[in-house]
Amino acid sequence: MASPAAPMNRFGFIIHPIDPKVDVARKFPILGRYLSERMIHFLSTFFPPIYLSHVTGLRSYYTEDEIEGWFVACPYTPVRMTQLPARTVYRKIIQTARLAERLGAQIIGLGAFTSVVGDAGLTISRSVDTPVTTGDSYTVAVAVETLLMAGERMGVPIEAATVAIVGATGAIGSAAAELLAESVRRLILVGRDVVRLEALRQRLESLPAEATISTDMASLSGAELVLSASSSPHPVIGPEHFAPGAVVCDIARPHDVSRRVRTMRPDVLVIDGGLVEVPGEVNYGFDFGFPLRTTYACMAETMALAMEGRFESFTLGKRLQVARVKEIRSIAARHGFRVAGYRSFDSALTEGDLARIRTRAEAARRARRGSS
Repeated sequence: MASPAAPMNRFGFIIHPIDPKVDVARKFPILGRYLSERMIHFLSTFFPPIYLSHVTGLRSYYTEDEIEGWFVACPYTPVRMTQLPARTVYRKIIQTARLAERLGAQIIGLGAFTSVVGDAGLTISRSVDTPVTTGDSYTVAVAVETLLMAGERMGVPIEAATVAIVGATGAIGSAAAELLAESVRRLILVGRDVVRLEALRQRLESLPAEATISTDMASLSGAELVLSASSSPHPVIGPEHFAPGAVVCDIARPHDVSRRVRTMRPDVLVIDGGLVEVPGEVNYGFDFGFPLRTTYACMAETMALAMEGRFESFTLGKRLQVARVKEIRSIAARHGFRVAGYRSFDSALTEGDLARIRTRAEAARRARRGSS
């Protein structure tokens, strides 16, 4: 008699509405159609945690084992998370995590603002029985890889490049700075707190790249490459901020980069950061607006840890360890996760799009050199 199959490893992942009308409509079409954005912000305060879907078909290329999981939603929008007391926001996220626990999750990932609010997962982890991860370590790994790949694609000499990092003192920004300092010539660390920026600059002094600090978005004009990872609920970077032919990786959700850049700066390539292709024939059971098999790196970290059987709070808090970034990069690659195709402002970029942007970028760079 054949022995019964071993139970699948299981994960849970918490998301929340980012674009209120669009995201609410994905689950509740009538509410998304008839409620105003302001009403959604207000009503989100009173909604309970929401079961979204059962995720199946994720299969490791390394072990060939399949895992399953669940998407659950904290109803708060980014605006409400910044308006409400931290204790209130924690309580709702913890309730959502407990829903994932009841479904059977052995590890829980925190998505978007649920991973940055307050102490970046530490309080939530202490309040539930299941390990919790923010997914920020793999987000850093994927964002840096995406930025450097896109820079090479646009003809930027990486080893001689200057990279500006917006939100440099945040968990993702500071770890990305440390990782990028191994590959590029110069870093511009951009943030609001001069004391914290200077502390980060000093921490990077032992690494090859020269680092300077700035509190002014105008400093982005000195960079060929930009990585943006602020926790602002609104865009903070406009078309006027970029150098000719700049390449930008925007990790933030909601986006840091204004959509005006698309129409007003055709020489600038803006890439949505942190997108990953997952292994297996996944069925999310929910429409994220992504191509099949594409997901966020923070989700992919949770999935990869489940495939690895690493049921631990892998990434928590506002100080990430670059050693962990490199470790999860290795774990994910072993199981078959890899950087997804290029997307910009939530839409896919074709080879033709990339070729047109490169042509305009090279012309803009030549014009700048000719005028200097």
